[in-house]
Amino acid sequence: MHERFNIRLRALRVSVPSVFPCASPESAFGGRGMSEILNELAAVLEDRKGADPDSSYVASLYAKGLDAILKKIGEEATETVMAAKDGASEKIVYEVADLWFHTLVLLAHAGLGPDAVLAELQRRFGLSGLEEKAQRRES
Repeated sequence: MHERFNIRLRALRVSVPSVFPCASPESAFGGRGMSEILNELAAVLEDRKGADPDSSYVASLYAKGLDAILKKIGEEATETVMAAKDGASEKIVYEVADLWFHTLVLLAHAGLGPDAVLAELQRRFGLSGLEEKAQRRES
């Protein structure tokens, strides 16, 4: 069983299995918080919008358009499911990282960033899944 630690994601606390070879979440993220890392990555992804598609994988995805980005997300989601079925923690983390990365590409393509998703998670915090689904039906 993996050691567990808590990561503070704004006001949202989540318990995450420790797969990092270090003692704390802060050292795992180089002293930076998770949202800070996501925002740094979002800035790089935004910058790649102006890059030559021959010089950048992300720029090539943007150049191919939404369908190419969505195809990659579908591939990465499938690989994540397969890794979970295999039960190997390292594979799960690797594939989830790929999935997160490609969903961040989608967010940037749509003019959004990780803060929009974090705000939505914050909004849902404290709601039961049943309450959250009922609110969606009402609107």
